[in-house]
Amino acid sequence: MILRWALRWAAGAVTAVLVAGGFALGLHVGNLHNGLIAVSFTAVGTYVVHRRPGHREGRLFVAVGVAHAVMFAGRQYGLHAGRLPGASWIGWLGVWPLPLVLVLIGLAVMCFPTGRLPSRGWVPVAAVLAGAGLVLATVSALWPVEYARTGLVAAHPLGLPGLPVADAFYRVARPVVYLLSQLTWVACVAVRVWRARGDEARQMRWFLYAAAVSAAVMVAGLVVWGSPVPGTLTVPLLAVAAGAAILRHRLYDIDPVINKSLVLGAMAALVTAGYAVVVAGVGRLVGGYGTLLSLLATGLVAVAFEPLRTRVQRLADRLVYGRRATPYEALSRLSAHFTAPAGGVLDGICGTVADAVGAREVVLWTGSPGELRAVSAWPATTPLPAGPRLLSDLVAVPIRHDGRFRGAITVAKAPGEALSGGEQRLVGDLAAQAGLVLELRATAQRLVAAGDAARRRLERDLHDGAQQRLVTVAMELGGVVRLATTTGAAEVAARADDVRRQLLEATAELREMARGLHPAVLTQDGLAAAAGFLADRSPLPVRLTVSVPRRLPAEIESTAYFVVSEGLTNAARHSGAGAVVVRVGLAGDVLTVEVCDDGHGGAELRAGGGLAGLADRLATLDARLTVQSDPAGTRLRTVIPCA
Repeated sequence: MILRWALRWAAGAVTAVLVAGGFALGLHVGNLHNGLIAVSFTAVGTYVVHRRPGHREGRLFVAVGVAHAVMFAGRQYGLHAGRLPGASWIGWLGVWPLPLVLVLIGLAVMCFPTGRLPSRGWVPVAAVLAGAGLVLATVSALWPVEYARTGLVAAHPLGLPGLPVADAFYRVARPVVYLLSQLTWVACVAVRVWRARGDEARQMRWFLYAAAVSAAVMVAGLVVWGSPVPGTLTVPLLAVAAGAAILRHRLYDIDPVINKSLVLGAMAALVTAGYAVVVAGVGRLVGGYGTLLSLLATGLVAVAFEPLRTRVQRLADRLVYGRRATPYEALSRLSAHFTAPAGGVLDGICGTVADAVGAREVVLWTGSPGELRAVSAWPATTPLPAGPRLLSDLVAVPIRHDGRFRGAITVAKAPGEALSGGEQRLVGDLAAQAGLVLELRATAQRLVAAGDAARRRLERDLHDGAQQRLVTVAMELGGVVRLATTTGAAEVAARADDVRRQLLEATAELREMARGLHPAVLTQDGLAAAAGFLADRSPLPVRLTVSVPRRLPAEIESTAYFVVSEGLTNAARHSGAGAVVVRVGLAGDVLTVEVCDDGHGGAELRAGGGLAGLADRLATLDARLTVQSDPAGTRLRTVIPCA
């Protein structure tokens, strides 16, 4: 442990001494990047290894930094104008290792962020690059093939014959090897980015973002000033971004940074280009570059700025988020779902969350923190988790409305991938909107339950009150008829019997009205008996299959009853069917109700119609009414969760 600690800090001390000594010998712009790379990579690598002992990528960074420190100090020594002792050998040490150092840099890039290659298949590739670098380094060590480019004052320490041949080989091999090496690095990084998930994907984005910024500054420096110096000054950005990605990636969300950078960069380029075209192009045509043209260019740029910015923002969103919805688009889509057909709102919430964060699976839960039940999921093929769950057992975003807990949303991404900070905030905003939906849904359920309870009370009052009194009056009239017949009052008997018949008809109508409000058989004997009662009273032949082994909550039984009743009524009145098939089955916590006829079809969900009202009622129970109607017949089907 002590030896590792000593070696770790010894590397930093050696780098500091070499770089400080090199700068003491003078400032050479062409060698500046070696000093910057030495300091930044050694510092970041040392810190990474200090925070995470044994981290391979940190060690590679330290190796890259120390190698550049040696090259920087050697070149600074060899570039010094005055005579220094051993300048030939020390300057030589700052030149020939370059190919091997580039191989080391390539290995650090290919192994980022874990310190390992993406797969074993890349090991032979890295070996070939190392072999090619060793060949170039050997040629550079034996002959001064790099001296003309580096401008060293000190001469090459070796005077071996064969320089023309070596120089010709080096001039051909060097660009080929370097180009193939860089293409290999790019291909390896592309493969890793393609395969990366979760935290590793964010780490790669940080590194690539820093590389892109550095490259952009380099290109700008070459175009504007004709110098690579601005680009070399950004080299430490690569090391800093890599260190932040390795050590603190969970504290950063790179996507918004990339998004804003793309927008600002594109708009700066477009505004500059537009201004240059108007001022320079038009000025050349009219032979002047006066204030009027400048004002005209400024006005045109101002007018076109906002439309251009909007389009560039959309393009940046597509590049950064892919097909994923932006936060604004996600909230807009959720608002659109509020006006969707009944039964689709909860599914719409899950779909919106999935689109916004690129989720693999989203589940919406309702209930209390101690008893949450899944009511909707995305994609639609996802089976709902069975049974109640505790909020503490789920990695979920709670849903609240007016301070009251209404449910939760769980989001599952690809294996190894977690929600970023921005995505968590977005899901929280969507959950806040979903809280209003669940509040309205709970209110609708309470209204439906209250309506059912009122209908049951009214049916009971009619059955036990007015209906019984009418039956009693009818019986009394029957006695009057018998008495009048006995005493010979035939006309009184006929009139009393007519009144009695009308009274019995009124009683039958009242009984039918009470059954329409809420059938007593449903309350007393359950759904199976009530469905059988409907089948017996249907004017069409009904093949009934009911498998409901236990009693269900009252609102579920009454809703299923009305689905069967509406289906049989529509089949008898409108379909011209010859027979109807009714299936009611309970499987686990799911009740399936299906009514099929062989009529001519034509049924549809119309605003204000019976099916539309039935669909709205089902929506309060997180169920959806499916209507399939064609010339071959009509099929009504719903699946009602019973948990």
